[in-house]
Amino acid sequence: MIYQIFGIIFPVVAIVLAGYFYATKYQPNMDSANSINISIFLPALMFSVLSKQSFHLQNYQELAISATLIILGSGCIAWLVAKALGFNIKTFVPPMMFNNTGNIGLPIAVLAFGEAALGAAVVLFAIEMLLHFTIGASILSRKSNLLSVFKSPVLLATLAGLTVNLINVELWEPAAETLDLLGQAAIPLLLFTLGVRLIGVNFSDWKLGALGAVLCPLSGLVIALLMVRLFGLEGLLCQQLILFSVLPPAVLNHMMAEKYQQQPQTVASIVLMGNMGSLIVLPITLFFIL
Repeated sequence: MIYQIFGIIFPVVAIVLAGYFYATKYQPNMDSANSINISIFLPALMFSVLSKQSFHLQNYQELAISATLIILGSGCIAWLVAKALGFNIKTFVPPMMFNNTGNIGLPIAVLAFGEAALGAAVVLFAIEMLLHFTIGASILSRKSNLLSVFKSPVLLATLAGLTVNLINVELWEPAAETLDLLGQAAIPLLLFTLGVRLIGVNFSDWKLGALGAVLCPLSGLVIALLMVRLFGLEGLLCQQLILFSVLPPAVLNHMMAEKYQQQPQTVASIVLMGNMGSLIVLPITLFFIL
């Protein structure tokens, strides 16, 4: 079991470290790569998975509701903690709500459970992205344009994939293969980009980051266990929901904090400490759910 868990975690950590060490030597500008991933590779992955006839949306209804409640519930818990300890709510709450479903969640799910898990992982990623760009943006600024989320290539690809699936249209095989190939580039690039971003983060707010590294997975796990009991989730869906609930804060939190000028360095510390803490949390979680 330990060897199996090591085999799951190792590729993820190795690619992140490759990005980190490459960045320490060459200081690459990843803006273009990030833009291509968000505009091309991730949308291709979403559309490819969701449009397949083997994907049945009705199988993931309880999972989608549970994930939504985990995100909102974690936000409520974080809000109470922030109020009690005097933290800035706009700085502390979003990283506790929105976890690293893209950079960490997608690759871990595939490595742990195989290609059969990709459908559920994509559903979880789509929910996290939708809520982050709507509710998350509203927390950071009341002037945020909620309609802008519908211009996101990831969301448009998600809706298009679901539409193709629901109307039972089978894609031309060469076109489907092209999308599959494009989508395969998304996950490694997400991990490599995470490693590159780590070089620009400092530990100035390490105490707040350490608290977040504990609160983020703990609050998510408590709510996930309630959802498992409420909906009677079993097997792969139960395992993926538990894994989703303990993921660390998303790197996107730092990008959003920069966009809205909401203490980005502090948010970066929270994100960094949370992702470092996941090196302990994720193996323990995998040990119990596998």
